[in-house]
Amino acid sequence: MAGKKQFDMDTALDAAMIQFWRAGYADTSVDDLSRATGLNRSSIYSSLGAKDTLFRRCLDRYAARYGEKYDAALSCAASEPLAAVRAFFDVTLERIADPELPDGCLIAQSAMAIPVLSPAVAAHAKEALGLQRVRLRTALKAGRLTDEDADAFAEHVAAVNQSLAVMSRAGASHAQLLAIVGVTVDALSQTLRAAGQA
Repeated sequence: MAGKKQFDMDTALDAAMIQFWRAGYADTSVDDLSRATGLNRSSIYSSLGAKDTLFRRCLDRYAARYGEKYDAALSCAASEPLAAVRAFFDVTLERIADPELPDGCLIAQSAMAIPVLSPAVAAHAKEALGLQRVRLRTALKAGRLTDEDADAFAEHVAAVNQSLAVMSRAGASHAQLLAIVGVTVDALSQTLRAAGQA
């Protein structure tokens, strides 16, 4: 029927997101997106937008999908801050271990590509990174850390979380990634014990 879209928008956006995630923004062409989505170039432009617009939509989709999982993991932070941070890292480790998904993290890759991104896309990538720090700081404050410690650990946990994605792309084993997480969880445990003794 004329004028009727013959594709599922969610499926097309997921396919575009996976393409950007696998190859990165700079190394993904509109032709690559066409192959990934099964849409011709004109359909991509008319339905999904130009490359920058589509990439921002994919970043938002990725951030929302994993943001919900991170929020659920951190939901027990007020009563069990250590368990919450472990659960937060588990979300990342499970994503990394999923054979159906590309290695790494779309947001981490985007942050590393900021020098070659347009100002609008770079700002979007920075905003996605910032949301993770805010999420962590809120959870750590609920776990009764001081403002200073909550700020420091939010920055640290967010940085470690992004580094897990980078390390996995470089071939780090699951055991190596768990060891990296362990150092952060141990440091947080010591800080929480000290806060409880104050």
